[in-house]
Amino acid sequence: MNRRFLGLCLLTLFGLYVVLATPPARQRKSTPRRQSDSRVHLLHADKLYYDEYVNRNAQFLVGNVKFQHEGTLMYCDSALYYEASNSFDAFGHVRMLQGDTLSLTGDVLYYSGLDQLARVRHNVVLKHREMVIYTDSLDYDRLYNLGYFFEGGKLLDQGNQLTSDWGEYNPATREAVFNYNVKLLNPAPPAETKTTLISDTLHYNTQTGIAHIVGPSNIEHGESHIYSESGYYNTQTDNSYLLDRSILTDSGKKLIGDSVVWDSELKVGKAFGNAEFVDVVNKNMFFGNYAYYDDANGYAEAADSAILMDFSQGPDTMYVHADSFKVYTYFIDTDSMYRTMHGIRHVRAYRNDLQAVCDSLVYNSKDSCMVMYYDPILWQLGQQLVGEEIRAFLNDSTVDSVQVLRQALSVERIDSVHYNQATGDEMHSYFRDGEIYLTTLDGNVLVNYYPFDDDSLMIGMNHVETSELKLYMADRRVQKIWMPAASGTIYPLFMIPPEQLYLDNFAWFEYIRPQDKSDIFNWRTKKAGSELKESVRHEAPKQRLNEISKKRKKKAAAETEEEKRDKPQNEPQEATTTSEIAETQTEEKVEETVNVEQKEE
Repeated sequence: MNRRFLGLCLLTLFGLYVVLATPPARQRKSTPRRQSDSRVHLLHADKLYYDEYVNRNAQFLVGNVKFQHEGTLMYCDSALYYEASNSFDAFGHVRMLQGDTLSLTGDVLYYSGLDQLARVRHNVVLKHREMVIYTDSLDYDRLYNLGYFFEGGKLLDQGNQLTSDWGEYNPATREAVFNYNVKLLNPAPPAETKTTLISDTLHYNTQTGIAHIVGPSNIEHGESHIYSESGYYNTQTDNSYLLDRSILTDSGKKLIGDSVVWDSELKVGKAFGNAEFVDVVNKNMFFGNYAYYDDANGYAEAADSAILMDFSQGPDTMYVHADSFKVYTYFIDTDSMYRTMHGIRHVRAYRNDLQAVCDSLVYNSKDSCMVMYYDPILWQLGQQLVGEEIRAFLNDSTVDSVQVLRQALSVERIDSVHYNQATGDEMHSYFRDGEIYLTTLDGNVLVNYYPFDDDSLMIGMNHVETSELKLYMADRRVQKIWMPAASGTIYPLFMIPPEQLYLDNFAWFEYIRPQDKSDIFNWRTKKAGSELKESVRHEAPKQRLNEISKKRKKKAAAETEEEKRDKPQNEPQEATTTSEIAETQTEEKVEETVNVEQKEE
């Protein structure tokens, strides 16, 4: 009776094994395997039975079963031991220990000593140092030192949680590979997750905590989002190094490059190679081979073939090139916040209705003023403005007014010979709907103006010299001129003296003007002789100590002579006081000291 009961129990265990130890649907690619000659040793079992009617190839082991194979220990509650095939099937509280760093537990284990392959099923837990994998089915290949799951699994390591449909782990290299529906949470629940990475394929190193992106992936961290198909994400520092035109989006700003470096905590990004920085809020873009973005301080930079594109005017996009662009933000996150944008060296700008050239420019959002420095030239349709400094005041990125300071010159081309010209110390032009309606000039004003009759025929040239001038315009033509007392001459068209055709500082810089958006890269300088004259600004005179001392002595001597003349000749002269002697000695010492300092200089 006892023997029948024991046989029934063993038969039940065998049937359970057949059901549970079904090979996985997805197997690793078959490769030639080197089979092991070493034997699987049975170290202990409370009971051992053999029943050829139940299974003639197996020995039945019950109670505290323990196996050993090539340094690996395996434990279970009961087992079927196949001595001939050097394998066994284990059931109940299965545990496999490899060294003191790796353990594998589950409900069922099939182990082949020849292939060194362990198949563990149900409630499987693989632990290696601080890393833990939870799954329902896992195969551990001791020959290649690989553990892989294929019916979904979860890895916990260094505060991270990774889940996927298929995964592989190598204890030797501590590299994990995940495929299909990969999701990384940092930190792992139940803590509040800061970063979420979703991918199709991901490599992860449990020693460094670095995730290697090898397929289309999305990383979410607060307001920032990253799309990348190749790169690295450090789960410990929240830093990313991204390749292959990865895209970073953060708070309405976008950073793209052949390679991108991003610090999620500091919100600092760098892009290298064909870099793009897009500010959706302010409707502008930076291009270059290098771009830098610091969200916390509101700083951005673009260099190396840098381009600024302003698309706030819809189809009329402004293209600006400079050696480098820098954006600074002041009083950030306050009601007084404003920005300045600096274009440094070789600035050239093109828009369909507006072109500009200068050495450097600064735009201030506080007063919507763009200042152009060092030989600035501004073209608006057929008009050219030149001066030492040009200030353009903008209204929603359209020109509201332009101020030209020092050596101001305005030239409007009529034909290849005739130009309307106006020059003065300072000029101010006002725009309405993109066209000038008023221009004022102050100081040493000279004007060459060609009026037209009602049939649009040129009448002649009006040459005017005055101290102040106002030009009222409509449809790009002068409607009215106002000036105080002035001297001028009106020349008939065919009697204009050749020397009066152009003002002394006349220059038409069409050869410098950008012709299209690709021409902004071609820097061209002014021809010799057409440069602005250097402005001389006198400094306030400085007095030296010796000069002050000489003036005092001269004044004192003059007063003494005057007193002598006023006194009678027989009246005895007053003795010099001690204080006067001391003051005279002090002044002489000061004079000697100053003279010595001048000699040393």
